Amino acid sequence: MNRRNFIKKGSLAGIISTLSLPAVAAISPFNDTESSIKDDFELNETTIDSLQKMMQSGQLSALQLTKMYLKRIEKLDKSGPKLNAVIELNPDALTIATTMDEERKMGKVRGKLHGIPVLIKDNINTADKMQTTAGALALEGNIASKDAFIVKKLREAGAVILGKTNLSEWANFRSTRSSSGWSSRGGQTKNPYILDRSPSGSSSGSGTAVSANLCVVAIGTETNGSIIAPSSYSGLVGLKPTVGLLSRSGIIPISKTQDTAGPMTRNVSDAAILLTILTGVDENDVVTKESVGKSQKDYTSFLTKDAISGKKIGIEKSFLTGHEAVVELYKKAIEKFKELGAEVVEIGLLEELKSVGGASYTILQYEFKDGVNTYLATANAKVKTLQEVVDFNTQNEAATMPYFKQEILQSSLKTTNLESIAYKDALTKTLSSRKIMNDLMAKNKLDAIIGTSYGIPGCIDLFNGDYSDGFYFASPAAMAGYPHITVPMGKIHELPIGLSIMAGAYQEPMVLSLAFAFEQATLHRAAPKFIKSSNFSSGI
Repeated sequence: MNRRNFIKKGSLAGIISTLSLPAVAAISPFNDTESSIKDDFELNETTIDSLQKMMQSGQLSALQLTKMYLKRIEKLDKSGPKLNAVIELNPDALTIATTMDEERKMGKVRGKLHGIPVLIKDNINTADKMQTTAGALALEGNIASKDAFIVKKLREAGAVILGKTNLSEWANFRSTRSSSGWSSRGGQTKNPYILDRSPSGSSSGSGTAVSANLCVVAIGTETNGSIIAPSSYSGLVGLKPTVGLLSRSGIIPISKTQDTAGPMTRNVSDAAILLTILTGVDENDVVTKESVGKSQKDYTSFLTKDAISGKKIGIEKSFLTGHEAVVELYKKAIEKFKELGAEVVEIGLLEELKSVGGASYTILQYEFKDGVNTYLATANAKVKTLQEVVDFNTQNEAATMPYFKQEILQSSLKTTNLESIAYKDALTKTLSSRKIMNDLMAKNKLDAIIGTSYGIPGCIDLFNGDYSDGFYFASPAAMAGYPHITVPMGKIHELPIGLSIMAGAYQEPMVLSLAFAFEQATLHRAAPKFIKSSNFSSGI
């Protein structure tokens, strides 16, 4: 999860910026000379559909494609700017790609992901030669006996699982002073736009990898902002689906109430393709049964350029004040919605939800302890309980905790069980966010709600932890379990800023269609330049 504004602030009130400044034009102090590489990769910014056309025509094979991305990872992730997004490569990737090529030659094409290289977050089980560790040295050596349900779906669709991505250790549920994108097993992931800037988290590696064109698409997971925040910071489209649309079985958990996996892509179409493939009812995740009759066979069918026309959109008014450059981008996005035919109305969703945030953190602590103990009990890890994880970290402090500690793990240990009154009260209060959102949308007859996804990426600070200028909008949809998508809405000093779109349960068609229409009307996505440092030539 992205705990920067969720745990440190204690409630949603802390994420509302109160500084009001006039809007000014965003000016970048950088130029191409600050870039650490000359990036002429021939597959830069390519899409799933374009790669399928190349493979269908014989211009490119899955094996060639996989080799190109492996070479790209070596050049940018392990060498050059050393993005450190990929924690482990799949030794079977070339074999899988070869198999997909052989199937294609025989006339068997499984679908749009056939032969497409995909990276997945290192808290998702793969029953192969790769480990599943949540970035933690305590889980090093954990080879899963069974694929996570969504990994099974990827394999069935013909995807080439290229490797696993680094993340904020334990999905950023370890310390209140953590640096997003750092794990004891994987080290610090960088932001590909400016290398000393935070990639956010916890799906840091997935965000950086897709943005830097180390793969076509990737999978992240979210509890509170862990898909949305790194996607915003990396100039991506990130989709957090309705909780229950995608199975969580085989994923190292934080919260059964809020956890979900989701697509991280460079465009809305690819997100819709990936979502279509990942959905499905899993008998090992009872919540997925609620999606019956609510999921869609093809989410790409809802993508139309005129989707915004005639819609009524709520705009989060607290983001109309704050850092002037962020506010300016937000106002321009609102004007674009109006220009495309939407009616907009100011709302105060964050104000409505101020009292709920603390309760949500309480249920995460209870459910984390319960979920991790359940996961570890049958995993092939050397630790079998959360207590053993804490003990391992304490005994190996120099390696596991060189910058920040494990106070969230320790406080979670102090919780009792899911039958406690404290847990049940917190759960009831957190789930009240659904009624608050539903009532607000019904009262204003809204189709969706928009706001800034996050502010300007802060600098990586291993010693003091994360910081930000606010503008965080992941918590409402996270607590309610509702769909939330972020799409690029511009850049400030070469750093991307995302626009959030959220709606009610199972309204993925709505948020995808609105994001697609906005994306196609603005085309804000721009490949990163791998600028070396925020300390540009003027000496600032």
